[in-house]
Amino acid sequence: MRKSIFLSLLLSFWTILLWAQTLQSPDGNLKLNFELIEGHPTYQLTFKGKEVIKPSKLGLELKNKPSLTDGFSLKDSKLDSKNETWTPVWGEEKEIRNHYNELAVTLTQPETSRTLVIRFRLYDDGLGFRYEFPSQPNLAHFAIKEEKTQFAMAGDHTAFWIAGDYDTQEYDYTESKLSEIRPLMASAVTANLAQKPFSPTGIQTSLMMKTDDGLYINLHEAALIDYSTMHLNLDDKNMVFESWLTPDVLGDKGYLQTPSHSPWRTIIVSDDARKILASRMTYNLNEPSKIEDTSWIKPMKYVGVWWEMITGKSSWAYTDEFPAVRIGETDFSKAKPNGKHGATTANVKKYIDFAAKHGFDGVLVEGWNVGWEDWFGNSKDFVFDFLTPYPDFDLVGIRDYAKSKGVEMVMHHETSSSVRNYERFMDEAYKFMKDNGYNAVKSGYVGFILPRGENHYSQWIVNHYQYALEKAADYKIMVNAHEAVRPTGIGRTYPNLIGNESARGTEYQAFGGSKPNHVTVLPFTRLIGGPMDYTPGIFEMDISKINPQNNSWVNSTLANQLALYVTMYSPLQMAADLPENYDRFPDAFQFIKDVALDWDESRYLEAEPGYYLTIARKEKGASNWFVGNVNGTSERVSNINFDFLDAGKTYIATIYSDAKDAHYRNNPQAYNIRKEVVTFKSKLSQMSAPGGGYAISIKEASKEEIKGLKKL
Repeated sequence: MRKSIFLSLLLSFWTILLWAQTLQSPDGNLKLNFELIEGHPTYQLTFKGKEVIKPSKLGLELKNKPSLTDGFSLKDSKLDSKNETWTPVWGEEKEIRNHYNELAVTLTQPETSRTLVIRFRLYDDGLGFRYEFPSQPNLAHFAIKEEKTQFAMAGDHTAFWIAGDYDTQEYDYTESKLSEIRPLMASAVTANLAQKPFSPTGIQTSLMMKTDDGLYINLHEAALIDYSTMHLNLDDKNMVFESWLTPDVLGDKGYLQTPSHSPWRTIIVSDDARKILASRMTYNLNEPSKIEDTSWIKPMKYVGVWWEMITGKSSWAYTDEFPAVRIGETDFSKAKPNGKHGATTANVKKYIDFAAKHGFDGVLVEGWNVGWEDWFGNSKDFVFDFLTPYPDFDLVGIRDYAKSKGVEMVMHHETSSSVRNYERFMDEAYKFMKDNGYNAVKSGYVGFILPRGENHYSQWIVNHYQYALEKAADYKIMVNAHEAVRPTGIGRTYPNLIGNESARGTEYQAFGGSKPNHVTVLPFTRLIGGPMDYTPGIFEMDISKINPQNNSWVNSTLANQLALYVTMYSPLQMAADLPENYDRFPDAFQFIKDVALDWDESRYLEAEPGYYLTIARKEKGASNWFVGNVNGTSERVSNINFDFLDAGKTYIATIYSDAKDAHYRNNPQAYNIRKEVVTFKSKLSQMSAPGGGYAISIKEASKEEIKGLKKL
């Protein structure tokens, strides 16, 4: 009897060993263990021997069907690898390496005769994995009740987090231990019309963490298509995150039919914060571009009437006479203008002249189309037609005037989150854009989603954003989507997604201000999935000087605003302030005019999330370099080397820095500009004020050009 029991235990032991699979990253630093434990699929991740993810369960609960969480047997496992490079249409470097080792585990569930594949890809900078559902008779159509993916943390890490929310990412980040999320949740929710956390420990991705022993860990997702957006819910007794998908109006988390797959769940990890910023794993987990001819997709630097509207100096609405508007019926030609409308022909021409004078590519116009009088908060379906201009906006005349000046116009489509209405007019609106010379659109999704009860991040709405993007590609239109779902590397597959907001942008500086270290966190969180239209370049920090009724303050120094053009990567960059404020500081404005939008190479010189970062980038197709440093709430001395420059060449560095007495609140416009001669051997020690930073323009110089200049 004892012998029989012993043999049974031994057989079980060897069965478990046979079901355990290991995978290493190409450099050997990351190690994945996959194991079936009593029918439950689990995984574990280590970095240089340190535990990153403790043994964590995988699987999904289905609605009205047996779950895909347990009862599994191993059917097959396959190893693979890839080492290639690809060329992005726009990006932080001209080539991206895609190098990984792969493990695909095929599991069967004998009781239901169903099959599940879990695919793992291990890179030098992290792990991506997803669920795959092959075509099969017993799993053809199904609804997800909840995805049960776990991320078991190895300690009470420091995290930079925002509250879990189905409708907005527009939060300031909170820095705390994981165990402090619950007591701090109430204070993390700020004055915002749409902020509503779903759980006392629920938070959003991309989540940035740091362990006590110096590991940096980032949790996110890649290739979010036809699936619900993933949040994380923390079991703060055991320090285990579990995926929490955004529900639809019925509370369901997604509807799939086989064959299909989930997005990738991503874990980026390093003992060097700079490597988190340098990771391209999120892009690598997306499909190559589906747009064959990408010649029409071009980075753009633009200005526009947006900031004067955000600050309250002017308005989107044309008149104050109509408490309610019916598109196609309300006669605006007989209405009295309110005198505050920003998108007038004369005002927009002023911005076109400014753009032409200073070499900007485009001008964005908001509030040009009828319907803004009652657009918000009225649960209104037919809110805009995206075709009809106000009486004081000469659309054809503006088109011709901009063309004569060599400036492109950027159209604004605010949907008021009436998704059905946008799709109703989309083809006609995009055709209207092309007929009138508009090659880029800024779309907006402010307010609660219509149909009522849907959420900004549920599967159906995610599919709408994708539909709008693909439809825009049909018309060769670039998209800058605001209030949409956070990006997950889709810009590789559809590079006409040239920008997103999907986070707390500069507009909040006019709504009471953001934390001065906000821009030291965003590159580690929001920008992991793609570029952000952060709308930097504010030179007047006291908003009351623009609108006496608005006492907000921009928590940033002027030098910090310049640095954002380098640190907040985007192929779409706005000089957001009013033209007259740039005219007050023409020497500082020169950096915004000079800085590039697209890059051959990026070097991450210094980085600590929430505290500072310094990035150097080389302009695409040129020898110019640009450096940006943004600082947190305490004064700091930044120390960098210029070893990224070519040996044997001499450069002139124009350094835009905080003055000695600069401070984001007390003295934000105090800055210095100096020129230095630099080579690849040069070093710089530069003070950055609280909420401050510095920007450097570096250009190759001749011997004649460097005469009389100091060598750094």
